[in-house]
Amino acid sequence: MVDDGLMAGDESEIALSKQELREVTAFAAACAEVVLEVFEADQPDDPRPRDAIGAAWEFARGGERGKSLRDTAWAALKAAKSADTAAAREAAQAAMSAAGAAYLHPLAKATQVKHILGAGAHAARAAELVDDNNAGIGAEYVERAVQRATPVVVEVLKRFPAAPGGGGRVGELIRILDTDLRSLTFPGVGVHVNVLSRARGNVPSGRGTRGPDSGSGHPGSRDDEDLAPGPAGLAETVDVGEVGQGAR
Repeated sequence: MVDDGLMAGDESEIALSKQELREVTAFAAACAEVVLEVFEADQPDDPRPRDAIGAAWEFARGGERGKSLRDTAWAALKAAKSADTAAAREAAQAAMSAAGAAYLHPLAKATQVKHILGAGAHAARAAELVDDNNAGIGAEYVERAVQRATPVVVEVLKRFPAAPGGGGRVGELIRILDTDLRSLTFPGVGVHVNVLSRARGNVPSGRGTRGPDSGSGHPGSRDDEDLAPGPAGLAETVDVGEVGQGAR
């Protein structure tokens, strides 16, 4: 199990602390949250994606992994399947991926990168579909995700192999986001800075020289950076078995 200290086992395992896991989950929840309105416009009476994001934030802010995270991830996947539009399905899958991010395993496998970046990629795809499959909008959302990433998130990502191939457009967005995040450096900023500190304005975001998100009229756009609280299907962004098992 991942505990409050760093852990590492055999050569196939990667050091990962519980606080780092919380940071990754906070990043995923922030990415998913900006397109939640896309799902809720399609299914206004279905709270399941919102519940999944809420469970992700609860863990990120100090809660424990458990039945709520697993159940809400599954429920958000079911919500995605019941949505009437492709954009709403992607938004629900972003929420599912946010809850599933807490189950990132400390294993040196490329597929684990989906736990870190799946929510951001599904959110970008949802935004593309809202705007008539506009890839330029997807690129904007990838950029916003890059700006949200803390030094901790980037450091954790760099411990894993590069994102795997395949997965259609969501898989492509995962790889773009993966490449962009791995290119980041944080001169003068320690890696043990968390997303809540940055939300209070104590730490520069992303590459440090970039400004906050600007309102653009697209889902989730704001006049300040949104720090509040892949492949299609849970099996492709978050391993179904892993959600139940937890990290070793």
